[in-house]
Amino acid sequence: MINPYLREAERERESVCAENICKMDNLWIVFVTAILLSTICIILYSSSWSRSRIRSIPLPLGTLGWPFIGETIDFISCAYSDRPESFMDKRRRMYGKVFKSHIFGSPTIVSTDAEVSRFILQSDAKAFVPSYPKSLTELMGKSSILLINGSLQRRIHGLIGAFFKSPHLKAQITKDMHNYVQQSMANWREDQPIYIQDETKNIAFQVLVKALISLDPGEEMEFLKKEFQQFISGLMSLPVNIPGSRLYRSLQAKKKMVKLVHKIIQARKKINSTGMSAVPKDVVDVLLSDANEQLTDDLISDNMIDLMIPGEDSVPVLMTLAVKYLTDCPAALHQLTEENMKLKRRKAQLGEPLCWSDYLSLPFTQTVITETLRMGNIIIGVMRKAMKDMEIKGYLIPKGWCVFMYFRSVHLDESHYDWPYQFNPWRWQDKDVSSCNFTPFGGGQRLCPGLDLARLEASIFLHHFVTQFRWVAEDDSIVNFPTVRMKRRMPIWVKRRRDP
Repeated sequence: MINPYLREAERERESVCAENICKMDNLWIVFVTAILLSTICIILYSSSWSRSRIRSIPLPLGTLGWPFIGETIDFISCAYSDRPESFMDKRRRMYGKVFKSHIFGSPTIVSTDAEVSRFILQSDAKAFVPSYPKSLTELMGKSSILLINGSLQRRIHGLIGAFFKSPHLKAQITKDMHNYVQQSMANWREDQPIYIQDETKNIAFQVLVKALISLDPGEEMEFLKKEFQQFISGLMSLPVNIPGSRLYRSLQAKKKMVKLVHKIIQARKKINSTGMSAVPKDVVDVLLSDANEQLTDDLISDNMIDLMIPGEDSVPVLMTLAVKYLTDCPAALHQLTEENMKLKRRKAQLGEPLCWSDYLSLPFTQTVITETLRMGNIIIGVMRKAMKDMEIKGYLIPKGWCVFMYFRSVHLDESHYDWPYQFNPWRWQDKDVSSCNFTPFGGGQRLCPGLDLARLEASIFLHHFVTQFRWVAEDDSIVNFPTVRMKRRMPIWVKRRRDP
């Protein structure tokens, strides 16, 4: 029989143990709760401190100008002058290389600082997204590669970039460019002026359209060129989409071109379904062969039109400006001509046609193209919109503000280039073209995928031009806004060479 006193003692011991366990549980709950609350407080405090720290960083110096219009009128008036960068230079002296302004209807941070611009160019869509005037965004459409973000943009950009770098396409471009240049130059007469800007536009547009949709010269090509002129005229127009307005006419022209491209896509899909086309021959083939369901026929058609812009604008202007600068610099023209004549004679002796690697292996020709890109600033800059408050090199870029990275000021900055307004291709013989001080094709995830082809086309044109002709140029001047071009389309008088 158990002693009742022992039983009572056992009960007391169990009660004390239970009470202690309960106290320990309560202490553990309090301890864990305290840790959780402390963690939450730290997170909230850190977030609040981070926001307050960002907000405590001052905006760059500068002025927003007049209500509504800001400083847009001043910017445009300078852009039409001989020194379009004067708007930036004046404010750089007053406020520094990064300053605030209000242009094109939006408060804007303007960057003429190479490092700041490079950081923004390399940022992803969580930090910055493309921002363009309303007329341009309406013409391009929401599915344009210039405007889309994220994985779809990276996918399309990667597919097109890889194709443009392929040896197959470079060989095709070389052959097409050679044929179109020869056909064009065969019709040049010595008793009338040749307008270089018109000739280069005709050649470059045909080459690019062939690379995009495999369309050869003919009735459809002429239709496309005509409608494209109407389309591109509205890129920098007033954002008024009513019948009779420039934007309306441009949108109608794009619809007609998209309809033509859509017909080409349908025909291509029938061919591809039979397995007859194993190797992609153009960009349409590349995009159609991808399994991504977002790459619809409509998206591909729209982007084919947008991708034709370099064939009408940037590449022809690059060729035209190269002729302009070479005309004004006899020493550079002489050295470039000698280099290309030497290549022509060597290939003739071997009985071999020139291939794309021959053109790109001409060192002085490449320095001429690089210097033309630096001085010409065919793309004066790009615009982005901040998706959140950003701090860069001590500058605050508020969420929702635009950032205008103005490449021209960097390319003509005497702290980066000696005598920046002097055409000097020799400066590039010992200079790195990958520097952040040189961004003629943009940078980051949106680096122009056709930059190698632009150099190749310019190299081929210059080779045939200087080895076949001597010329005298009439007076002409460069217009820098809204796009870079020659005021009189670069008229020259040519004389065919008789030397071998």
